[in-house]
Amino acid sequence: MKNYLLIIIMLSGITACSLDEYNPSGITADAIWSSPEGFVTVVNSAYSEQRAWYGKDNGEWMSEMGTDLWFNSQRANYANELMRYENFIPSKGNPNITTWKNMYTAINICNAGINRIGDAGFTDTVMRNQRLGELRYLRAFYYWHVAEQWGGVILSTTETSSALTTAIRSDIKDFYNLILGDLEYAARHLPITYGSEYSRATQKSALAMLARAYLSCAYYYTGSEQQEYFKKAKAAVDEIIARKAEFGVSLWDKYADVFNPKNNKQNKEALYTISNSLTYTLDYDANANRLHMWFLTTYSSKPGLQQSMDYGRDGTRYFMPTRALLDFFDDEKDSRFDGSFQTVWICNKAYTWTETDVKNYGKDPSIIGKTMVVGVDTAMYITKHAMPDKRTRPYLVIDRDSVYNTNGTIKVGNDYVPLKKFMDPVTRSAANAQPGFLDILVIRLAEMYLVGAEAALQLGDNNAAAAYINVLRTRAAKKTPVDYTAAMQVSASDITLDFILDERARELAGEHIRWFDLKRTGKLVERIHTYNPDVTQVQEFHRLRPVPQTQIDALSNGAEFGQNPGY
Repeated sequence: MKNYLLIIIMLSGITACSLDEYNPSGITADAIWSSPEGFVTVVNSAYSEQRAWYGKDNGEWMSEMGTDLWFNSQRANYANELMRYENFIPSKGNPNITTWKNMYTAINICNAGINRIGDAGFTDTVMRNQRLGELRYLRAFYYWHVAEQWGGVILSTTETSSALTTAIRSDIKDFYNLILGDLEYAARHLPITYGSEYSRATQKSALAMLARAYLSCAYYYTGSEQQEYFKKAKAAVDEIIARKAEFGVSLWDKYADVFNPKNNKQNKEALYTISNSLTYTLDYDANANRLHMWFLTTYSSKPGLQQSMDYGRDGTRYFMPTRALLDFFDDEKDSRFDGSFQTVWICNKAYTWTETDVKNYGKDPSIIGKTMVVGVDTAMYITKHAMPDKRTRPYLVIDRDSVYNTNGTIKVGNDYVPLKKFMDPVTRSAANAQPGFLDILVIRLAEMYLVGAEAALQLGDNNAAAAYINVLRTRAAKKTPVDYTAAMQVSASDITLDFILDERARELAGEHIRWFDLKRTGKLVERIHTYNPDVTQVQEFHRLRPVPQTQIDALSNGAEFGQNPGY
Protein backbone atom coordinates (compact mmCIF):
# COMPACT_ATOMS: atom_id res chain seq x y z
CA MET A 1 0.00 0.00 0.00
CA LYS A 2 1.33 3.44 -0.86
CA ASN A 3 2.25 5.58 2.14
CA TYR A 4 -0.27 8.30 1.31
CA LEU A 5 -3.10 5.76 1.45
CA LEU A 6 -1.82 4.55 4.82
CA ILE A 7 -1.87 8.16 6.02
CA ILE A 8 -5.52 8.53 5.07
CA ILE A 9 -6.34 5.44 7.14
CA MET A 10 -4.35 6.69 10.14
CA LEU A 11 -6.03 10.09 10.07
CA SER A 12 -9.65 9.16 9.45
CA GLY A 13 -10.72 9.69 13.06
CA ILE A 14 -12.31 13.13 12.58
CA THR A 15 -15.54 11.41 11.63
CA ALA A 16 -17.69 9.56 14.10
CA CYS A 17 -16.47 6.19 12.82
CA SER A 18 -13.87 4.17 14.68
CA LEU A 19 -11.85 1.70 12.61
CA ASP A 20 -9.34 -0.83 13.86
CA GLU A 21 -6.72 -0.96 11.11
CA TYR A 22 -3.80 -3.38 10.97
CA ASN A 23 -0.60 -1.75 9.71
CA PRO A 24 1.58 -4.64 8.45
CA SER A 25 4.52 -2.39 7.58
CA GLY A 26 4.83 -0.97 11.09
CA ILE A 27 5.39 2.44 9.52
CA THR A 28 4.09 5.36 11.56
CA ALA A 29 3.32 8.92 10.57
CA ASP A 30 6.14 10.16 12.79
CA ALA A 31 8.63 8.00 10.91
CA ILE A 32 7.32 8.88 7.44
CA TRP A 33 7.21 12.63 8.07
CA SER A 34 10.59 13.02 9.73
CA SER A 35 12.28 14.10 6.48
CA PRO A 36 11.32 16.49 3.66
CA GLU A 37 11.24 13.52 1.27
CA GLY A 38 8.85 11.63 3.51
CA PHE A 39 6.76 14.66 4.38
CA VAL A 40 5.64 15.05 0.77
CA THR A 41 3.48 11.95 1.29
CA VAL A 42 1.13 13.82 3.62
CA VAL A 43 0.98 16.69 1.15
CA ASN A 44 0.12 14.29 -1.66
CA SER A 45 -2.50 12.53 0.44
CA ALA A 46 -4.13 15.88 1.24
CA TYR A 47 -5.00 16.22 -2.44
CA SER A 48 -6.70 12.83 -2.62
CA GLU A 49 -10.18 13.48 -1.27
CA GLN A 50 -10.97 16.23 -3.76
CA ARG A 51 -11.20 13.40 -6.27
CA ALA A 52 -14.20 12.00 -4.41
CA TRP A 53 -16.03 15.23 -5.31
CA TYR A 54 -14.69 16.41 -8.68
CA GLY A 55 -15.35 14.07 -11.57
CA LYS A 56 -17.59 11.85 -9.45
CA ASP A 57 -21.32 11.71 -8.77
CA ASN A 58 -20.95 13.31 -5.34
CA GLY A 59 -19.60 16.66 -6.39
CA GLU A 60 -21.83 17.16 -9.39
CA TRP A 61 -24.92 16.24 -7.38
CA MET A 62 -23.99 18.56 -4.50
CA SER A 63 -23.03 21.47 -6.75
CA GLU A 64 -25.36 21.37 -9.77
CA MET A 65 -28.53 19.57 -8.63
CA GLY A 66 -31.31 21.55 -7.01
CA THR A 67 -30.71 24.71 -9.01
CA ASP A 68 -32.38 26.62 -11.83
CA LEU A 69 -30.44 24.76 -14.52
CA TRP A 70 -31.17 21.02 -14.25
CA PHE A 71 -33.80 18.42 -13.51
CA ASN A 72 -33.73 14.61 -13.30
CA SER A 73 -33.21 12.96 -16.66
CA GLN A 74 -36.30 10.87 -17.51
CA ARG A 75 -37.99 12.54 -14.52
CA ALA A 76 -36.50 9.63 -12.59
CA ASN A 77 -36.52 9.35 -8.81
CA TYR A 78 -32.85 9.50 -7.89
CA ALA A 79 -31.27 12.01 -5.51
CA ASN A 80 -34.68 13.58 -4.91
CA GLU A 81 -33.36 15.13 -1.70
CA LEU A 82 -30.81 17.15 -3.65
CA MET A 83 -32.62 17.73 -6.94
CA ARG A 84 -36.18 18.28 -5.70
CA TYR A 85 -35.63 18.91 -1.96
CA GLU A 86 -38.09 16.12 -1.23
CA ASN A 87 -37.80 14.27 2.09
CA PHE A 88 -34.38 15.81 2.69
CA ILE A 89 -33.79 14.68 6.26
CA PRO A 90 -30.50 14.35 8.19
CA SER A 91 -30.45 10.55 7.96
CA LYS A 92 -30.87 10.55 4.16
CA GLY A 93 -29.54 12.32 1.15
CA ASN A 94 -26.32 10.74 0.03
CA PRO A 95 -23.93 12.08 -1.11
CA ASN A 96 -24.59 14.63 1.65
CA ILE A 97 -23.50 12.08 4.26
CA THR A 98 -20.50 10.62 2.43
CA THR A 99 -19.29 14.05 1.34
CA TRP A 100 -19.27 15.27 4.95
CA LYS A 101 -16.96 12.39 5.85
CA ASN A 102 -14.72 12.90 2.83
CA MET A 103 -14.31 16.61 3.52
CA TYR A 104 -13.39 16.16 7.16
CA THR A 105 -11.03 13.30 6.36
CA ALA A 106 -9.21 15.63 3.99
CA ILE A 107 -9.19 18.51 6.49
CA ASN A 108 -7.72 16.23 9.14
CA ILE A 109 -4.89 15.24 6.82
CA CYS A 110 -4.20 18.93 6.14
CA ASN A 111 -4.22 19.71 9.87
CA ALA A 112 -1.82 16.87 10.55
CA GLY A 113 0.64 18.14 7.98
CA ILE A 114 0.35 21.77 9.04
CA ASN A 115 0.88 20.90 12.69
CA ARG A 116 3.82 18.56 12.06
CA ILE A 117 5.81 20.34 9.37
CA GLY A 118 8.16 21.75 11.99
CA ASP A 119 9.37 18.23 12.74
CA ALA A 120 10.06 17.31 9.11
CA GLY A 121 13.65 18.52 9.05
CA PHE A 122 13.32 21.11 6.30
CA THR A 123 16.52 23.12 5.83
CA ASP A 124 15.29 24.79 2.63
CA THR A 125 12.91 27.49 3.87
CA VAL A 126 11.43 28.11 0.43
CA MET A 127 10.51 24.43 -0.01
CA ARG A 128 9.13 24.26 3.53
CA ASN A 129 6.90 27.25 2.89
CA GLN A 130 5.78 25.80 -0.44
CA ARG A 131 4.71 22.52 1.15
CA LEU A 132 2.97 24.39 3.95
CA GLY A 133 1.35 26.61 1.31
CA GLU A 134 -0.06 23.56 -0.44
CA LEU A 135 -1.51 22.20 2.80
CA ARG A 136 -3.03 25.54 3.77
CA TYR A 137 -4.45 26.01 0.28
CA LEU A 138 -6.08 22.60 0.45
CA ARG A 139 -7.44 23.12 3.95
CA ALA A 140 -9.03 26.36 2.79
CA PHE A 141 -10.32 24.66 -0.34
CA TYR A 142 -12.05 21.93 1.66
CA TYR A 143 -13.32 24.31 4.35
CA TRP A 144 -14.85 26.57 1.71
CA HIS A 145 -16.94 23.61 0.53
CA VAL A 146 -17.89 22.78 4.14
CA ALA A 147 -18.79 26.35 5.08
CA GLU A 148 -20.95 26.92 2.01
CA GLN A 149 -22.66 23.52 2.17
CA TRP A 150 -23.25 23.18 5.92
CA GLY A 151 -22.55 26.59 7.43
CA GLY A 152 -21.06 27.10 10.88
CA VAL A 153 -20.31 23.52 11.88
CA ILE A 154 -17.04 21.96 13.13
CA LEU A 155 -13.95 24.14 12.65
CA SER A 156 -10.86 22.17 13.64
CA THR A 157 -7.23 23.16 13.18
CA THR A 158 -5.65 20.25 15.03
CA GLU A 159 -5.06 16.66 14.05
CA THR A 160 -7.59 14.11 15.31
CA SER A 161 -6.48 10.49 15.50
CA SER A 162 -9.48 8.99 17.31
CA ALA A 163 -13.25 9.19 17.06
CA LEU A 164 -14.72 12.65 17.68
CA THR A 165 -17.16 12.44 20.62
CA THR A 166 -17.79 16.13 21.37
CA ALA A 167 -17.92 19.14 19.10
CA ILE A 168 -18.85 22.79 19.16
CA ARG A 169 -20.10 24.98 16.37
CA SER A 170 -18.06 27.89 15.04
CA ASP A 171 -19.44 31.06 13.51
CA ILE A 172 -19.29 31.21 9.72
CA LYS A 173 -17.06 34.27 10.01
CA ASP A 174 -14.53 32.21 11.96
CA PHE A 175 -14.49 29.75 9.08
CA TYR A 176 -13.71 32.55 6.67
CA ASN A 177 -11.03 34.01 8.90
CA LEU A 178 -9.24 30.67 8.65
CA ILE A 179 -9.98 30.16 4.95
CA LEU A 180 -8.77 33.61 3.96
CA GLY A 181 -5.69 33.43 6.20
CA ASP A 182 -4.72 30.09 4.69
CA LEU A 183 -5.19 31.32 1.13
CA GLU A 184 -3.33 34.56 1.74
CA TYR A 185 -0.39 32.53 3.06
CA ALA A 186 -0.59 30.20 0.07
CA ALA A 187 -0.66 33.12 -2.38
CA ARG A 188 2.56 34.47 -0.85
CA HIS A 189 4.51 31.22 -0.70
CA LEU A 190 3.34 28.91 -3.48
CA PRO A 191 5.46 28.86 -6.65
CA ILE A 192 4.39 30.15 -10.04
CA THR A 193 4.58 26.61 -11.39
CA TYR A 194 5.47 23.05 -10.43
CA GLY A 195 6.29 22.25 -14.06
CA SER A 196 5.03 18.83 -15.09
CA GLU A 197 3.18 18.46 -11.75
CA TYR A 198 0.71 21.03 -13.01
CA SER A 199 -2.22 19.99 -10.83
CA ARG A 200 -0.51 21.06 -7.62
CA ALA A 201 -1.72 24.33 -6.11
CA THR A 202 0.27 27.35 -7.30
CA GLN A 203 0.05 31.11 -6.88
CA LYS A 204 -2.62 31.40 -9.55
CA SER A 205 -4.67 28.69 -7.78
CA ALA A 206 -4.43 30.49 -4.45
CA LEU A 207 -5.37 33.87 -5.91
CA ALA A 208 -8.30 32.34 -7.79
CA MET A 209 -9.58 30.60 -4.67
CA LEU A 210 -9.06 33.84 -2.75
CA ALA A 211 -11.25 35.67 -5.25
CA ARG A 212 -13.97 33.05 -4.80
CA ALA A 213 -13.66 33.10 -1.02
CA TYR A 214 -13.62 36.90 -0.69
CA LEU A 215 -16.77 37.05 -2.82
CA SER A 216 -18.53 34.38 -0.77
CA CYS A 217 -17.41 35.91 2.52
CA ALA A 218 -18.73 39.37 1.61
CA TYR A 219 -22.32 38.17 1.68
CA TYR A 220 -22.02 37.33 5.40
CA TYR A 221 -21.29 40.98 6.20
CA THR A 222 -23.01 44.32 5.71
CA GLY A 223 -21.97 47.92 5.27
CA SER A 224 -18.31 48.91 5.05
CA GLU A 225 -17.05 45.46 6.05
CA GLN A 226 -18.95 43.89 3.17
CA GLN A 227 -17.58 46.48 0.77
CA GLU A 228 -14.02 45.68 1.86
CA TYR A 229 -14.47 42.02 0.97
CA PHE A 230 -15.93 42.91 -2.43
CA LYS A 231 -12.90 45.17 -2.99
CA LYS A 232 -10.57 42.34 -2.07
CA ALA A 233 -12.35 39.94 -4.42
CA LYS A 234 -12.00 42.44 -7.26
CA ALA A 235 -8.34 43.08 -6.41
CA ALA A 236 -7.56 39.35 -6.49
CA VAL A 237 -9.21 39.11 -9.92
CA ASP A 238 -7.30 42.14 -11.20
CA GLU A 239 -4.01 40.66 -10.00
CA ILE A 240 -4.66 37.41 -11.85
CA ILE A 241 -5.56 39.28 -15.05
CA ALA A 242 -2.52 41.54 -14.75
CA ARG A 243 -0.23 38.54 -14.25
CA LYS A 244 -1.70 36.31 -16.96
CA ALA A 245 1.53 36.15 -18.93
CA GLU A 246 3.56 35.39 -15.81
CA PHE A 247 1.15 32.63 -14.84
CA GLY A 248 1.01 31.26 -18.38
CA VAL A 249 -2.78 31.50 -18.59
CA SER A 250 -5.10 33.05 -21.14
CA LEU A 251 -8.56 32.65 -22.59
CA TRP A 252 -8.89 30.38 -25.57
CA ASP A 253 -9.84 32.29 -28.69
CA LYS A 254 -12.94 30.13 -29.11
CA TYR A 255 -15.18 28.99 -26.28
CA ALA A 256 -15.44 25.45 -27.66
CA ASP A 257 -11.65 25.11 -27.45
CA VAL A 258 -11.85 25.18 -23.65
CA PHE A 259 -13.50 21.74 -23.69
CA ASN A 260 -11.77 20.21 -26.68
CA PRO A 261 -10.20 17.00 -25.30
CA LYS A 262 -7.04 17.81 -27.26
CA ASN A 263 -6.62 20.91 -25.07
CA ASN A 264 -7.48 19.17 -21.81
CA LYS A 265 -4.07 18.37 -20.36
CA GLN A 266 -2.34 21.51 -19.07
CA ASN A 267 -5.26 23.57 -20.36
CA LYS A 268 -4.09 27.17 -20.72
CA GLU A 269 -7.32 28.56 -19.22
CA ALA A 270 -7.01 26.51 -16.02
CA LEU A 271 -6.19 28.17 -12.71
CA TYR A 272 -6.67 24.99 -10.71
CA THR A 273 -6.88 21.50 -12.16
CA ILE A 274 -7.49 18.02 -10.84
CA SER A 275 -5.49 15.78 -13.12
CA ASN A 276 -5.99 12.16 -14.08
CA SER A 277 -3.14 10.03 -15.31
CA LEU A 278 -3.34 8.07 -18.52
CA THR A 279 -1.34 5.47 -16.60
CA TYR A 280 -4.52 4.29 -14.96
CA THR A 281 -2.90 2.48 -12.04
CA LEU A 282 -1.64 5.82 -10.73
CA ASP A 283 -5.13 7.31 -10.39
CA TYR A 284 -7.13 7.72 -7.19
CA ASP A 285 -9.57 5.04 -8.32
CA ALA A 286 -10.66 3.19 -11.43
CA ASN A 287 -13.44 5.70 -12.20
CA ALA A 288 -11.22 8.76 -12.42
CA ASN A 289 -13.60 11.06 -14.33
CA ARG A 290 -17.18 10.07 -15.11
CA LEU A 291 -18.56 13.50 -16.00
CA HIS A 292 -18.82 12.46 -19.65
CA MET A 293 -21.88 10.27 -18.93
CA TRP A 294 -24.25 12.30 -16.82
CA PHE A 295 -25.55 15.02 -19.13
CA LEU A 296 -26.16 12.92 -22.25
CA THR A 297 -29.50 12.18 -23.87
CA THR A 298 -30.63 8.84 -25.28
CA TYR A 299 -29.38 8.40 -28.84
CA SER A 300 -28.15 4.83 -29.31
CA SER A 301 -31.66 3.39 -29.66
CA LYS A 302 -32.73 5.91 -32.30
CA PRO A 303 -33.02 5.21 -36.05
CA GLY A 304 -29.65 5.36 -37.78
CA LEU A 305 -27.64 5.53 -34.56
CA GLN A 306 -25.66 3.22 -32.32
CA GLN A 307 -23.41 3.85 -29.35
CA SER A 308 -20.04 5.29 -30.36
CA MET A 309 -16.95 6.86 -28.87
CA ASP A 310 -17.80 10.22 -30.42
CA TYR A 311 -21.36 10.37 -29.05
CA GLY A 312 -20.63 8.82 -25.67
CA ARG A 313 -22.03 6.30 -23.22
CA ASP A 314 -25.71 7.16 -22.89
CA GLY A 315 -26.61 4.43 -20.40
CA THR A 316 -26.20 6.54 -17.22
CA ARG A 317 -27.90 9.91 -17.43
CA TYR A 318 -28.67 12.20 -14.50
CA PHE A 319 -29.08 15.78 -15.74
CA MET A 320 -31.33 17.33 -18.34
CA PRO A 321 -31.43 21.11 -18.86
CA THR A 322 -34.37 23.22 -17.82
CA ARG A 323 -36.01 25.11 -20.64
CA ALA A 324 -34.77 28.28 -18.94
CA LEU A 325 -31.12 27.24 -19.21
CA LEU A 326 -31.48 26.77 -22.96
CA ASP A 327 -33.29 30.09 -23.26
CA PHE A 328 -30.51 31.96 -21.45
CA PHE A 329 -28.54 31.59 -24.71
CA ASP A 330 -29.08 33.60 -27.87
CA ASP A 331 -27.81 30.80 -30.06
CA GLU A 332 -27.84 32.98 -33.18
CA LYS A 333 -25.15 35.24 -31.71
CA ASP A 334 -23.56 33.40 -28.78
CA SER A 335 -21.17 30.55 -29.63
CA ARG A 336 -21.34 29.26 -26.08
CA PHE A 337 -24.55 27.44 -26.91
CA ASP A 338 -22.95 25.40 -29.69
CA GLY A 339 -19.82 25.05 -27.57
CA SER A 340 -21.81 23.63 -24.65
CA PHE A 341 -24.65 21.60 -26.18
CA GLN A 342 -25.09 18.98 -28.89
CA THR A 343 -27.97 19.29 -31.32
CA VAL A 344 -26.99 17.13 -34.34
CA TRP A 345 -26.17 13.41 -34.60
CA ILE A 346 -24.91 12.09 -37.93
CA CYS A 347 -25.99 8.60 -38.96
CA ASN A 348 -23.47 5.95 -37.84
CA LYS A 349 -25.58 2.88 -38.57
CA ALA A 350 -27.16 2.18 -41.98
CA TYR A 351 -30.91 2.60 -41.75
CA THR A 352 -34.04 2.82 -43.92
CA TRP A 353 -37.24 4.23 -42.46
CA THR A 354 -39.89 1.56 -41.89
CA GLU A 355 -43.61 1.98 -41.65
CA THR A 356 -43.49 0.93 -38.00
CA ASP A 357 -40.84 3.49 -37.04
CA VAL A 358 -42.56 6.24 -38.99
CA LYS A 359 -45.69 5.57 -36.97
CA ASN A 360 -43.88 5.23 -33.63
CA TYR A 361 -41.91 8.44 -34.10
CA GLY A 362 -44.80 10.46 -35.49
CA LYS A 363 -43.22 11.00 -38.89
CA ASP A 364 -45.08 11.71 -42.13
CA PRO A 365 -45.80 8.58 -44.26
CA SER A 366 -43.78 10.15 -47.09
CA ILE A 367 -40.64 9.27 -45.09
CA ILE A 368 -41.20 5.50 -45.44
CA GLY A 369 -38.38 3.94 -47.46
CA LYS A 370 -35.96 6.88 -47.15
CA THR A 371 -32.42 5.74 -46.39
CA MET A 372 -29.75 7.36 -44.21
CA VAL A 373 -26.14 7.23 -45.41
CA VAL A 374 -23.56 6.54 -42.70
CA GLY A 375 -21.28 9.50 -42.04
CA VAL A 376 -23.28 11.79 -44.30
CA ASP A 377 -26.93 12.15 -43.34
CA THR A 378 -28.39 13.61 -40.20
CA ALA A 379 -30.03 10.94 -38.05
CA MET A 380 -31.30 13.07 -35.17
CA TYR A 381 -31.74 16.76 -34.47
CA ILE A 382 -32.70 18.06 -31.02
CA THR A 383 -33.42 21.77 -30.78
CA LYS A 384 -34.51 24.32 -28.21
CA HIS A 385 -36.70 25.89 -30.89
CA ALA A 386 -40.13 24.85 -32.15
CA MET A 387 -40.01 23.02 -35.51
CA PRO A 388 -43.38 23.10 -37.34
CA ASP A 389 -42.12 20.78 -40.12
CA LYS A 390 -40.56 18.14 -37.89
CA ARG A 391 -42.86 15.37 -39.19
CA THR A 392 -41.68 15.70 -42.79
CA ARG A 393 -37.94 15.88 -42.19
CA PRO A 394 -36.18 12.60 -43.11
CA TYR A 395 -34.60 12.25 -39.67
CA LEU A 396 -35.79 12.29 -36.09
CA VAL A 397 -36.54 15.78 -34.79
CA ILE A 398 -37.09 16.48 -31.10
CA ASP A 399 -38.02 20.11 -30.60
CA ARG A 400 -38.90 22.41 -27.74
CA ASP A 401 -42.54 21.39 -27.71
CA SER A 402 -41.62 17.70 -27.64
CA VAL A 403 -39.73 18.16 -24.37
CA TYR A 404 -41.36 20.97 -22.39
CA ASN A 405 -44.89 22.01 -21.52
CA THR A 406 -45.95 25.60 -22.08
CA ASN A 407 -45.22 26.47 -18.43
CA GLY A 408 -41.68 25.09 -18.65
CA THR A 409 -42.29 21.81 -16.85
CA ILE A 410 -40.86 18.67 -18.44
CA LYS A 411 -43.11 16.24 -20.29
CA VAL A 412 -41.20 12.94 -20.16
CA GLY A 413 -37.51 13.74 -20.05
CA ASN A 414 -36.17 10.88 -22.18
CA ASP A 415 -34.92 13.17 -24.97
CA TYR A 416 -33.45 16.66 -24.63
CA VAL A 417 -30.59 18.90 -25.70
CA PRO A 418 -27.56 17.42 -23.86
CA LEU A 419 -24.57 19.23 -22.41
CA LYS A 420 -21.47 18.06 -24.26
CA LYS A 421 -18.68 19.91 -22.38
CA PHE A 422 -17.35 16.78 -20.73
CA MET A 423 -17.49 14.40 -23.68
CA ASP A 424 -14.49 12.08 -23.75
CA PRO A 425 -13.87 10.20 -27.00
CA VAL A 426 -10.13 10.23 -26.32
CA THR A 427 -9.16 8.59 -23.03
CA ARG A 428 -11.92 6.01 -22.55
CA SER A 429 -11.20 2.44 -23.61
CA ALA A 430 -14.49 1.70 -25.39
CA ALA A 431 -17.80 3.30 -26.37
CA ASN A 432 -19.57 1.86 -23.31
CA ALA A 433 -16.68 2.43 -20.86
CA GLN A 434 -17.52 4.41 -17.72
CA PRO A 435 -14.05 5.54 -16.64
CA GLY A 436 -12.63 8.58 -18.36
CA PHE A 437 -9.24 10.15 -17.69
CA LEU A 438 -9.58 13.75 -18.78
CA ASP A 439 -8.53 16.40 -16.27
CA ILE A 440 -11.15 18.45 -14.42
CA LEU A 441 -10.94 22.23 -14.66
CA VAL A 442 -11.92 23.28 -11.13
CA ILE A 443 -11.30 27.01 -11.57
CA ARG A 444 -10.62 28.63 -14.91
CA LEU A 445 -9.77 32.15 -15.97
CA ALA A 446 -13.23 32.95 -17.35
CA GLU A 447 -14.75 32.55 -13.89
CA MET A 448 -12.48 35.31 -12.60
CA TYR A 449 -14.02 37.85 -14.97
CA LEU A 450 -17.42 36.89 -13.59
CA VAL A 451 -16.22 37.19 -9.99
CA GLY A 452 -14.83 40.61 -10.85
CA ALA A 453 -18.12 41.64 -12.43
CA GLU A 454 -20.15 40.60 -9.40
CA ALA A 455 -17.79 42.35 -7.00
CA ALA A 456 -17.84 45.50 -9.13
CA LEU A 457 -21.65 45.47 -9.26
CA GLN A 458 -21.82 45.21 -5.48
CA LEU A 459 -19.38 48.11 -5.23
CA GLY A 460 -21.68 50.21 -7.41
CA ASP A 461 -19.36 50.23 -10.42
CA ASN A 462 -21.53 48.88 -13.22
CA ASN A 463 -19.15 50.18 -15.87
CA ALA A 464 -16.36 47.99 -14.52
CA ALA A 465 -18.79 45.06 -14.23
CA ALA A 466 -19.77 45.43 -17.87
CA ALA A 467 -16.12 45.63 -18.90
CA TYR A 468 -15.30 42.31 -17.24
CA ILE A 469 -18.30 40.62 -18.83
CA ASN A 470 -17.61 42.05 -22.27
CA VAL A 471 -14.24 40.31 -22.34
CA LEU A 472 -16.09 36.98 -22.19
CA ARG A 473 -18.85 38.08 -24.55
CA THR A 474 -16.29 39.20 -27.12
CA ARG A 475 -14.83 35.71 -27.05
CA ALA A 476 -18.31 34.16 -27.10
CA ALA A 477 -19.67 36.18 -30.04
CA LYS A 478 -20.06 34.29 -33.29
CA LYS A 479 -17.75 35.81 -35.90
CA THR A 480 -18.94 34.13 -39.12
CA PRO A 481 -20.85 34.36 -41.37
CA VAL A 482 -21.94 37.45 -39.41
CA ASP A 483 -19.72 39.07 -36.79
CA TYR A 484 -21.90 39.56 -33.70
CA THR A 485 -19.15 40.98 -31.48
CA ALA A 486 -20.73 44.42 -31.24
CA ALA A 487 -24.21 42.99 -30.72
CA MET A 488 -22.97 40.84 -27.83
CA GLN A 489 -21.57 43.75 -25.83
CA VAL A 490 -23.45 44.90 -22.73
CA SER A 491 -23.55 48.30 -21.05
CA ALA A 492 -23.61 49.41 -17.43
CA SER A 493 -27.41 49.63 -17.47
CA ASP A 494 -27.68 45.93 -18.39
CA ILE A 495 -25.86 44.74 -15.28
CA THR A 496 -27.93 43.33 -12.44
CA LEU A 497 -27.27 40.41 -10.12
CA ASP A 498 -29.71 38.28 -12.12
CA PHE A 499 -27.94 39.19 -15.35
CA ILE A 500 -24.62 38.07 -13.85
CA LEU A 501 -26.22 34.78 -12.74
CA ASP A 502 -27.57 34.32 -16.26
CA GLU A 503 -24.10 35.00 -17.63
CA ARG A 504 -22.54 32.56 -15.19
CA ALA A 505 -25.00 29.94 -16.47
CA ARG A 506 -24.00 30.64 -20.05
CA GLU A 507 -20.31 30.37 -19.25
CA LEU A 508 -20.11 27.78 -16.46
CA ALA A 509 -23.13 25.45 -16.71
CA GLY A 510 -22.26 22.02 -15.33
CA GLU A 511 -18.90 23.08 -13.89
CA HIS A 512 -19.44 22.24 -10.18
CA ILE A 513 -20.44 25.77 -9.17
CA ARG A 514 -24.13 26.59 -9.74
CA TRP A 515 -25.53 25.69 -6.31
CA PHE A 516 -22.81 27.81 -4.69
CA ASP A 517 -23.76 30.75 -6.92
CA LEU A 518 -27.43 30.66 -5.97
CA LYS A 519 -26.70 30.04 -2.29
CA ARG A 520 -24.15 32.89 -2.13
CA THR A 521 -26.42 35.47 -3.71
CA GLY A 522 -29.56 34.46 -1.78
CA LYS A 523 -31.28 33.63 -5.07
CA LEU A 524 -31.71 29.87 -4.64
CA VAL A 525 -35.44 29.75 -3.93
CA GLU A 526 -36.38 32.66 -6.17
CA ARG A 527 -34.64 31.37 -9.26
CA ILE A 528 -35.76 27.77 -8.79
CA HIS A 529 -39.37 28.96 -8.54
CA THR A 530 -38.90 31.13 -11.62
CA TYR A 531 -36.90 28.82 -13.85
CA ASN A 532 -37.32 25.22 -12.65
CA PRO A 533 -41.04 24.70 -12.08
CA ASP A 534 -40.69 20.94 -11.55
CA VAL A 535 -38.95 21.68 -8.23
CA THR A 536 -41.75 22.65 -5.84
CA GLN A 537 -40.51 21.95 -2.31
CA VAL A 538 -37.42 24.14 -2.01
CA GLN A 539 -37.43 26.52 0.95
CA GLU A 540 -35.04 29.15 2.30
CA PHE A 541 -33.56 26.80 4.90
CA HIS A 542 -32.31 24.61 2.05
CA ARG A 543 -29.46 27.10 1.58
CA LEU A 544 -27.70 24.82 4.05
CA ARG A 545 -27.52 21.05 3.97
CA PRO A 546 -28.44 19.01 7.04
CA VAL A 547 -25.62 17.80 9.27
CA PRO A 548 -25.60 14.00 8.85
CA GLN A 549 -27.54 12.41 11.70
CA THR A 550 -24.79 9.84 12.14
CA GLN A 551 -22.44 12.65 13.15
CA ILE A 552 -24.86 14.16 15.68
CA ASP A 553 -25.74 10.74 17.14
CA ALA A 554 -22.05 9.99 17.71
CA LEU A 555 -21.53 13.15 19.77
CA SER A 556 -22.08 13.02 23.52
CA ASN A 557 -23.21 16.66 23.22
CA GLY A 558 -25.24 16.09 20.05
CA ALA A 559 -28.28 17.93 21.41
CA GLU A 560 -26.13 20.94 22.25
CA PHE A 561 -24.40 20.85 18.85
CA GLY A 562 -27.79 20.74 17.18
CA GLN A 563 -29.06 20.38 13.64
CA ASN A 564 -29.11 23.08 10.97
CA PRO A 565 -32.37 25.06 11.02
CA GLY A 566 -35.37 23.58 9.23
CA TYR A 567 -34.27 19.93 9.34
